[in-house]
Amino acid sequence: MKHFLLGVLTTLVVLALGTYAYLRLGFSEVRADLPPGKWESAIMTRAVHASIRREAPEQPNPIAPTDENLIAGAKVYLNGCSGCHGTPGKPNPKGGQELFPPVPQLPEVGSTLTEAQIFWVTKRGIRRTGMFANGFWSSDEDMWRAAAYIYRIKSLPPSVQAAVIQLAATH
Repeated sequence: MKHFLLGVLTTLVVLALGTYAYLRLGFSEVRADLPPGKWESAIMTRAVHASIRREAPEQPNPIAPTDENLIAGAKVYLNGCSGCHGTPGKPNPKGGQELFPPVPQLPEVGSTLTEAQIFWVTKRGIRRTGMFANGFWSSDEDMWRAAAYIYRIKSLPPSVQAAVIQLAATH
């Protein structure tokens, strides 16, 4: 049993040192014009989602999802988010593939995050992605309105959808 545990410990130490050397010696690919490997995407996607779930406080949105607030959230989205995340009715020809991880095209795919998580990501950003921290210059009220809009982006009331399409056409 003693030799088995020593073997396991040795294996773990060799793996840790090998991983450290691989990264420290610059063998990991960092170019942004090449897609990341499947293992890297899987690990980082899971890590980001786990961190958001852990960090974002689950609180109700203090902004009621009225038509007026959703349209105001759409204006925030169109002015600050649509350049990367896509404009409703105007698909991004690159589909968000210009960044890694690829930028979710929210009008097409929606979001699996809660409103509180969307607010947290909007306010704090996500390190080593194109998602910057908007909390430095946007008010919490605007970010909550945007979170309400993004959360409902695939199931907006018809009157809000029509207003958003009209806003997007003039944007």
